[in-house]
Amino acid sequence: MVDDVLPGEMSNKQYSLTIKDMPSEDKPREKLTQYGPAALSVQELVAVLLSTGTKKEGIMSMSSRIIKDYGEKTLAGQINAEAMAKDLDIPLVKAMQIVACAELGRRFFVKSTSGPQTIRTAKDVYEYLYDMRNLPKEHLRGIYLNTHHRIIHDEVISIGTINGNLVHPREVFKPAIEHGAAAVILAHNHPSGIVTPSQADIEITKHIIEVGKIIGIPVVDHVVIGKNKFISIDVEY
Repeated sequence: MVDDVLPGEMSNKQYSLTIKDMPSEDKPREKLTQYGPAALSVQELVAVLLSTGTKKEGIMSMSSRIIKDYGEKTLAGQINAEAMAKDLDIPLVKAMQIVACAELGRRFFVKSTSGPQTIRTAKDVYEYLYDMRNLPKEHLRGIYLNTHHRIIHDEVISIGTINGNLVHPREVFKPAIEHGAAAVILAHNHPSGIVTPSQADIEITKHIIEVGKIIGIPVVDHVVIGKNKFISIDVEY
């Protein structure tokens, strides 16, 4: 039995548009063929990469959600397919496709660029991590520098509220050792837009700084990123 519904009560219901529902000229693969990759949005490029959705989610919806939850730059920096699949609730094979594509992009980029970017100030960090300003979840990023403060590696360390249970020093310094970094800069975003560091932010920063002193890889800054502003966590280095 269907409950009584007032006339027009459900008139604002929206339907999710699937690939099959789209005009041929708007389908990502067809657009790629006709106009080339530059004509496609990031969402459409991810849709082409992943090829199909799942029984519970169409490919366009999945692509949009992945980009919204991770952000473009974070997505490009992913190396852990299993963690991505679990966090985004997508099939492991699709997470592996994204990770493999990102790795190809990194390798091609390294070969085609004249040199890494230099980071000197918290403002440089804020501008470099522009994609973190509107992420819906907290991301902790590690920027790994050489002796000239040039970026040699950039990695997502954790996703979720920053605390001692999620962030362990080994997760911060493992990439530093693997890539031969001389220093580390930490950064995380506050989706609320308020950049005032929490007590947990301050405590974990102090702890990681102390570990860095012991192993000889200094943490030179920890930047909190909001929608339109940033701040360095004021601890004694």
